[in-house]
Amino acid sequence: MAATRERIRRYVHETPGVHFNRLGRDLDLATGQVQYHLRRLTRSEAVVAESVGGRTHYFPPEYDPWERRLVAYLRRETTRAILVRLHANGPARPVDLAEELDVARSTVAYHVSNLDDAGAVVRSPDEPMRVSLAEPDRTAELLDTVSPSLPDRVVDRFVRTVDRLFE
Repeated sequence: MAATRERIRRYVHETPGVHFNRLGRDLDLATGQVQYHLRRLTRSEAVVAESVGGRTHYFPPEYDPWERRLVAYLRRETTRAILVRLHANGPARPVDLAEELDVARSTVAYHVSNLDDAGAVVRSPDEPMRVSLAEPDRTAELLDTVSPSLPDRVVDRFVRTVDRLFE
């Protein structure tokens, strides 16, 4: 038991922001096992659980709430692409982001809204609205920490395909 719990704790520390399903898949553990050990780890504060966008992600305790939300979003391909684009080229209009990333404007609007709620981006009050990173230096540090998982990339690509069908 202790070995499995330590394995999960170590994996969370090595893969901050990992979500429940990936954790079980990557460690080849049964769902009940993962639930039991994560419950024990969160109670002892060895890991922290954060629900972001309908998924529970797990983090080492040293991550603050802002970092936890941003890392969770960085694990999603489209959101990550928006943040990378803003980091690389500075503020942009959502319509330009949609064109550059080859996604529907509604998809960009959805992700920008989530990122704004999380405090990761700031929307300008002027017209046309521009989006910029709220904390560029902290965002840059976290960009190097995570990349989206394969299942997250597959889901994002499916959404992109559906978006194109309805444009």
